Amino acid sequence: MRLFRNACAAALAASLSLALSPAGADETLRPQTVIIGLDMSKSNPLVEDPAYAARVAQRTAAELETLSLKSRVMLRTFGSYDTSANALKVDEVVSARSKPQAVAEGMSAIIAAVPRLVQEGKLKAQGYTNVVSFLENMSQLVDCDASEVRVILLTDGFEDSEYTKLASGGSLPMPERLYPGCAEMMMLGVGQGGGSPSATKRVREQWAQWAEAAGFEKFTGLYDW
Repeated sequence: MRLFRNACAAALAASLSLALSPAGADETLRPQTVIIGLDMSKSNPLVEDPAYAARVAQRTAAELETLSLKSRVMLRTFGSYDTSANALKVDEVVSARSKPQAVAEGMSAIIAAVPRLVQEGKLKAQGYTNVVSFLENMSQLVDCDASEVRVILLTDGFEDSEYTKLASGGSLPMPERLYPGCAEMMMLGVGQGGGSPSATKRVREQWAQWAEAAGFEKFTGLYDW
């Protein structure tokens, strides 16, 4: 019995030492950079379906509620390859004044309001889906060595640009290592509107290959959740 108690005490001491070590603390408190991309193309139900927008907003908020201090959240729109059509840019940094919950609620409110903002003409529904060029551009703004970088795209995933037309059977171009060592690329709504499980599967596989080639450590592509 004494040997068992001693072994338990030693294991507990080792666990506490690991948890309280500087390396463990750094890993826990390491700030994140989170890019949220809103696909404003007409094929994405986010643009016109309030119920869907509310669900996506709630799911996105859940990804932000546990961010550590100094984490940065960048929200952008994309669709057409036109900067004037994608003027919405919101940046927030988690701080003692801007708690993670408050940042999550703020971003969620914007996402949930997209259909109303489109209806009011404050945001534009767009005719193309330039996901690849958006990711190329945003890669210039992040450093995966300086923070844990995650990209969350609220999109159906159907790239429709000069690169390819996924809905018509095209394939994504393989990228350079744009995001070497970055933590994750997540897509919420992959295949929405396609009306086909096989189409969803093909599009998800295309983006999984793209994300791996770009350097992401993980890819998550959800049709629903």
